Amino acid sequence: MKSLAGTRIAIGLVQGLVLYLLYRAGKELLWPATMPLLFVPLLMMSIFAPVLAISGLGQMPRRRLLQWVTFAAAVIACLAFYDVWRMIGARPVTPKPVAVEPSPQLCFFLAAGCFIAHALVLAAVEEGRRIAAYATYFETAWKLGVQLAFSAVFVGATWIVLHLGAALFMLVKLDFLQQAIRESWFAIPVTTFAFACAMHLTDLRPAIVQGIRNLLLVLLSWILPVLALLVGGFLVSLPFTGLEPLWATRSAASVLLGAAAAFVVLINAAWQNGALPVARPVAIAARVAALLLVPVTLLAIYALALRVGDYGWTHERVYAAACMLVAACYAGGYAAAALRRGWLRGVAGVNIAAALVVLGVLLALLTPLADPARLSTNNQVARLEAGRVTPAEFDVGYLHFDGARFGRAALARLDADTGRPGAAELRRRIATVRKLQNRYQLDRLGAAPRLTDNLRVWPGGTRLPDSFMKMDWSTLAHTPRVPSCLLRRGDSCDAVLIDLNGDARPEVLLFSDLPWQNAFATEDADGRWRIGGGFSANLACDGWRQALRDGKVRALPPAWQDLEVGGRRIVVEPHARPQDECAAAAAKADAPGP
Repeated sequence: MKSLAGTRIAIGLVQGLVLYLLYRAGKELLWPATMPLLFVPLLMMSIFAPVLAISGLGQMPRRRLLQWVTFAAAVIACLAFYDVWRMIGARPVTPKPVAVEPSPQLCFFLAAGCFIAHALVLAAVEEGRRIAAYATYFETAWKLGVQLAFSAVFVGATWIVLHLGAALFMLVKLDFLQQAIRESWFAIPVTTFAFACAMHLTDLRPAIVQGIRNLLLVLLSWILPVLALLVGGFLVSLPFTGLEPLWATRSAASVLLGAAAAFVVLINAAWQNGALPVARPVAIAARVAALLLVPVTLLAIYALALRVGDYGWTHERVYAAACMLVAACYAGGYAAAALRRGWLRGVAGVNIAAALVVLGVLLALLTPLADPARLSTNNQVARLEAGRVTPAEFDVGYLHFDGARFGRAALARLDADTGRPGAAELRRRIATVRKLQNRYQLDRLGAAPRLTDNLRVWPGGTRLPDSFMKMDWSTLAHTPRVPSCLLRRGDSCDAVLIDLNGDARPEVLLFSDLPWQNAFATEDADGRWRIGGGFSANLACDGWRQALRDGKVRALPPAWQDLEVGGRRIVVEPHARPQDECAAAAAKADAPGP
């Protein structure tokens, strides 16, 4: 047992060292971080493979464990390689080069897939056959899950103690521990060391793990009757309310999938391994829930089908479809079990089959077979070519920001195709989206507005310069603080013509109801306009907007002059007054005269 503990701790320390070296390489952009196709696979293998080895020690023969960890590491490396490859040419350009990181989807799916696959392998090795008995799967999976949860808690508690110790030493002016815990060379190995220790300690106390698991399952099982009653009431109400209110939420599929997932978890909490006695209300609720799972899943599938029919596939909808495939497996199997005599006979086989389906679905999503970016890009382009969407409606923003390399490649093909109907508008929108810095600026892709409709010029009768009105503001859509009234139809601004810098050339002040949209535009020597800056004033204050419209506005010298240091101007930016602007303005207006 001591050798087992030493081996696990050694693996944890080596893992910490490797992760530290990779962290330093990524932070300072050293090799192998300069080669993303190598760096990300190394990083993911270093995170997951040691955990599999630590968990498998003592549960599997050393040779079988080595074979399993090697195979798992190879699969992880291949999936990570593809994750980086699919984003080549699609990552945003940053001012300073940074190391490529794995996608959140890869991290989450690998964690889920490794957990399921490791539990299946441990159970199979324990029984010496490819498909073990369900009771073995049940014990193995729950033990592993509780171990991982308590190991995470142990790591968190370790760091709380370290911070407490650092605070104690700081009381006597000793900051060595405070400095150490801030350093990656200390923090990363300590974390992996604590995790390895926790995995070993929980492995030595299986009775404690089993007791905690049983308590948790009993508590969860008594929630099942409540959920069955709520979902049953919801389904009964649908004939009276109709489905339209459900579809109007635009989140029906996700909510229904959440209900299906809760049913699966709670049914298994009640059923466990099928050999333990269960309270009659819980048993009845489990059978009812198994039947209710079918209409809930069918409604979710129908809701998703409606969205896909109207708007096509996106990566979120591909993920939802994958979840619904798994939910359909559970729904069909559990309903069949509920219709048979006995205590949900057949659930064991359904759970084993569903675990294998989940593994297959995860592998498909992380490979070209069902890559959500590839599927959604192909579908969106097909909708455009079939005429289901016009070039003005085509979601170029989705393909640019969420289509990975497939979306960018599709946009390049569409940009080069000048013979299709509406090619000019499509190429304009593609050129615009390529200038955007993030997806939060996608509202600037709409058709160019008529400034005469969006701008209210004050005082009445004032005309804005022709060069301003003819300016193509979409060319500046990628720059910060461009008011939406210059880019999007339907948004309005108040505009005032005033000379702000005393050069006898007027600027255009633009004010909206949103303070962060307030800005001023200035004309360059070549006749092109640009956004010169902004204002924090809130025109919602009483009287301010009317004063602006009445022309009661003038330019004043700054209250605080700028600085010149070494021939360069440094702008002084005073802090805003602590009191609310509107309250201050009202107080000044109500003050008695001299």
